[in-house]
Amino acid sequence: MTAMQPHELVELALGLSRADGCVVIADEESTANLRWAGNSLTTNGVTRGRSLTVIATVAGAEGTASGVVSREAVTAEDVEGLVRAAEEAARSAGPAEDAQPLVADVPPSPHFTQPPAETSIEVFEAFGPALGEAFARAAAQGELLYGFARHELTTSYLGSSTGLRLRHDQPTGMVEINGKTADLTGSAWVGAATQDFTDIDVPALHAELTKRLGWGARRIDLPAGRYETLLPPSAVADLMINLHWASGGRDAHEGRTVFSKPGGGTRLGDKLAGLPLTLRADPREPGLEAAPFVLAHSTGGDVSVFDNGTPITATDWIRDGVLTGLITSRHAAGLAGLPLRPAIDNLVLETADQESAPTLDEMIARTERGLLLTCLWYIREVDPATLLLTGLTRDGVYLVENGEVVGAVNNFRFNESPVDLLGRITEAGRTERCLPREWSDYFTRTAMPPVRVADFNMSSVSQAS
Repeated sequence: MTAMQPHELVELALGLSRADGCVVIADEESTANLRWAGNSLTTNGVTRGRSLTVIATVAGAEGTASGVVSREAVTAEDVEGLVRAAEEAARSAGPAEDAQPLVADVPPSPHFTQPPAETSIEVFEAFGPALGEAFARAAAQGELLYGFARHELTTSYLGSSTGLRLRHDQPTGMVEINGKTADLTGSAWVGAATQDFTDIDVPALHAELTKRLGWGARRIDLPAGRYETLLPPSAVADLMINLHWASGGRDAHEGRTVFSKPGGGTRLGDKLAGLPLTLRADPREPGLEAAPFVLAHSTGGDVSVFDNGTPITATDWIRDGVLTGLITSRHAAGLAGLPLRPAIDNLVLETADQESAPTLDEMIARTERGLLLTCLWYIREVDPATLLLTGLTRDGVYLVENGEVVGAVNNFRFNESPVDLLGRITEAGRTERCLPREWSDYFTRTAMPPVRVADFNMSSVSQAS
């Protein structure tokens, strides 16, 4: 058989279904990437991938069961076997706790039947030469550049037996560059997120690396302790993503998270931050656009395959420092008595007055004594009841005295809860798009401000470099 377009695979699967209900998601992915080391390009390539997920629902005397089967590299010949496997999985399963009527009556996407979006190596047409020029500058300055750039376009087609025909094209781009001194004793990192690489300023990224490597010429040893600390947008993003992932409405209602109210219920309405900070998400946020409807390939926590196709709108998770939203599926919302708030694939933290908010450089200039971080990594949850996290600093911790960076200090292990940290932010800067370093493989669409935190807990000195 000739190759079929993804939307045709969706229609074929729906036509073959014998279940009471069926949802089919076809994901077509194309990626382009560059890698470099020691001021030289090492590899580049383009890949393509396809997956098909079939969700079958079967009604029974005790309730509705669901079966979910996904496979890669699916061709037309594979579709019937995939559909039958999903139906068998549903018939073998017990009633689904999260069962709900499949979503219906959502207007179809106008380009549902069009071929998927594709990227190619040409996405780096301007970025590549600029990177080559950075290699030459780095070599002349006694620096070594390492890193990678990746661009991905994923087109998702969602169809259902209730008539849904939805499509979303998701661009995702990122670049990470490590700069090292010639003797490899000094290291600095910069990263950026993008939709199409037309907005990546390679000279500016390299200039930032050079500045940070220069700061590291003087080494200062500091003990563990609590320090006033400036966190750049990347580090703030990693912490806020952890906070967001922990904000499931059902778990909070059942007393299992930092957002559970002692004695029962949730902390909705509690003031978490002293400053008027807002943490929000919007599938139509300019530059951070994400799927405007639920795309659930499996059920778990506050995500349900029965909710596929549910429209998503802008949501405030925290408004002016007050907790205003928790993530819920239809099932979780019903259990907890909360509004339906599906997860959204972007996150923005901002102050009320962006026009007067300072830049990170301005915040450094008015720091009497404190630490300036570059990024966080190896972040792990220690205690869900408080959302206590532990992790390490990496690629540059600097000492600021009297408004100037005076040298690089040793790395630390930190222990902090981002919820508790919100209450200790004494200054927040201007929000900008950023790349979270720790979670860049999972969550790249973020915009965060730099923040000043009182008494950031550097719990021990780390030998990590």
